[in-house]
Amino acid sequence: MRFLPGLICLLPLLSPLAHAELIDDVNDRGELRIAVEANTPLFNFKEDGSLAGFEVELGQMLANELDVRADFVVTDANDLLTGVESGKYDIAINHISETPALKDRFDFSEPYIRTDAQLIAQKDPEPRSILLVQSLTEEKPKAAPAVSLAIPFQKGNPAFHASLENALQRIKADGRLEALEQKWFAEDSGMPAKP
Repeated sequence: MRFLPGLICLLPLLSPLAHAELIDDVNDRGELRIAVEANTPLFNFKEDGSLAGFEVELGQMLANELDVRADFVVTDANDLLTGVESGKYDIAINHISETPALKDRFDFSEPYIRTDAQLIAQKDPEPRSILLVQSLTEEKPKAAPAVSLAIPFQKGNPAFHASLENALQRIKADGRLEALEQKWFAEDSGMPAKP
């Protein structure tokens, strides 16, 4: 009984340790849950009933680097970010740019591509300004603004952040990311700029 007061004092210190790190959850499941809208050709879309696009292939590469399976979940704009925030999805790879408002809610990877905002707007019939650095107005700018796209995930997961960043860096370092950009955007007149 002498240890009970000491144990009670330690409980508040142990509670943060009880929260599992996102990377542990991903490894336990053996899959990385990736949210996409699948409505923006070249980035992510459905083709003959299957998911395709630059971001789909990037998600598969990231999952391979993390030594897990990629589990893509097609969702809509209302659920995409709230699903990541609640833990329903591990990440979203859906041409999302880090804005001050989103940075308050999520941690982000380093940018995986720098692209033309008009390229995204042209492919998506209803551009959502929350996903872009700048709001797109009805009047198209003469010089298309460039945006850096990154991957949001739940705040407070430093081990997951490090694992995701290391995976992304390996994909960049060995040329796979550049080859993926060439595959999906070289033919398009709006070739993305380098990050």
